[in-house]
Amino acid sequence: MSESPFKISVPDANLDRLQQKLKLTTLPDELEGAGWDYGVPLADVKRLVARWSDGYDWRHHEALLNAELPQFTRAISVEGHGTLAIHYVHQRSEAAGAIPLLFVHGWPGSFLEARKIVPLLSEKSADHPSFHVVVLGLPGYGFSEGPSTKGFDMAQYAEARSSDFIFNDTIINDGLAGLIRASISVTQGGDWGFPITRTIALIYGEKHSKAWHTNLVLGAPPADQPNAEITPKEQAALARTEWFRSRGSGYLSEQSTQPQTLGYSLADSPVGLLAWIYEKLVLWTDKYSWDDDEGILKLDRSTFSYYRLLAVLTWVSIFWFSRAGPAASVRIYFEAGNRDIWKAMAVGPEVKPTIPLGLSHFPNDVMVFPKRRTRERGAFAAYEKPNELVGDLRKMFGKDGPAFGAVPGQLGYS
Repeated sequence: MSESPFKISVPDANLDRLQQKLKLTTLPDELEGAGWDYGVPLADVKRLVARWSDGYDWRHHEALLNAELPQFTRAISVEGHGTLAIHYVHQRSEAAGAIPLLFVHGWPGSFLEARKIVPLLSEKSADHPSFHVVVLGLPGYGFSEGPSTKGFDMAQYAEARSSDFIFNDTIINDGLAGLIRASISVTQGGDWGFPITRTIALIYGEKHSKAWHTNLVLGAPPADQPNAEITPKEQAALARTEWFRSRGSGYLSEQSTQPQTLGYSLADSPVGLLAWIYEKLVLWTDKYSWDDDEGILKLDRSTFSYYRLLAVLTWVSIFWFSRAGPAASVRIYFEAGNRDIWKAMAVGPEVKPTIPLGLSHFPNDVMVFPKRRTRERGAFAAYEKPNELVGDLRKMFGKDGPAFGAVPGQLGYS
C-alpha cells in the first residue's frame, strides 16, 4: 500500500487530560542525601513536573517536528496480527546516487532519536556519501500502531538456528520492503535496533540488505584468544557492563516478565512515566547535557536549564501521547525475550551475517565489551553525538571505506 503523509496533531482533549493529571500529582518522600543512589532524585522530578505543567508548549515542539521531519504512515499486514499503521520518517537526499538507509531505534526511544542525524545523513556533498533516510517507528512506539494480540515475537528460523533473534519476520519482510519499495540496502541501529538490523542482515543479506552498522557492540570472547590481555580502558568498559547487570537492569527484569503490571503505572501516571524514562536518559548517556539546543551547554547536569527541560519533556511527551499508549512499548521485552532477555540478545558464532558490518563502540552504553579504541558516547548515540555517528557512517560508506559500493548503482555521490 502507498504511503500517506502524516503530521503530528495531538487532540486538545489529550493535552487537557495531561494537565489535569499533573495537577493531581502526589510525589513520594525522599531519604536525606539519597542523590541518585535510590533512583531519580525528588528535586529533579519536581522541576520537570513544574515545567511540564506550566510553561512547556507541546504545540510549539509539535510544529517543529512536523516542519523538520517529513513523516508518513503506511498500512502493513502482519501475519497473525492483522494490519498495523506504521509511522516513519522518510527524508530523501538531493544527491542522485544517495544510499537508502534504514534507521531503527530502541527503548526508551522513538523516531525522535534520529532527529539530528536525518539532515546530516541526507546532506548532499562531494566530500562524503549521502543517504536517503527512513526512520522506522517501531510498532507500539510513537505514532505507530501497536499489535493487539499476543505473540508479536522473534523470528522463527530453525534452519538458520536463529531462535535468539528478535522481532517478527513478517514485519521485517512485508513492512520494511514495503516502506522502501525496493531493497532495504543498508541499516543502522542500536539497542533494539541491533538485533532487529542483525536479523534483517541474516534474512536479506546480500540480496536486499547490503551492509549494516550498529552502535551496540555485543560479542563473546574470541575462541583463539580466550584469555587475551585486557587494557585498563577495556577493564573500565567491562566495569560499566557489570554495573548495568548488577545495578542498572532492574527495568529489564520487570519489562521482560510483567510488562502489563508495569503498564498500569506508565499509562495512568505521566509523572511515573517521566521518572521511568528520565532515569535512563541520564544514566545511559555520557555526561550529556539534555538541552534542546546543542549550542547551549552552560550548566552542569545538576542544574536544570529551560532548554534541557524541554528536551526531556518532548522525549517523554511522545511516549505519553503515543498512539498505542505508554505501556505498549515495553512489551517487546516480554515477547522478544520470551522471559529471558539475555538469551534473546545473545550473539553466538554459529550464525552470523555475511554482509559488511560497521561498529561504533561507545564506552557509556549499557553493555560495553573490550575494544582497543573508544569514544565518549552512551546509549543514544544518534541524539548525543550525531556528528560522530554520522562521521562513522560516512567513513564506512565513503570512497575509501570498507562498504563503498556495497549498493550497486548507489555509491552515495551525485
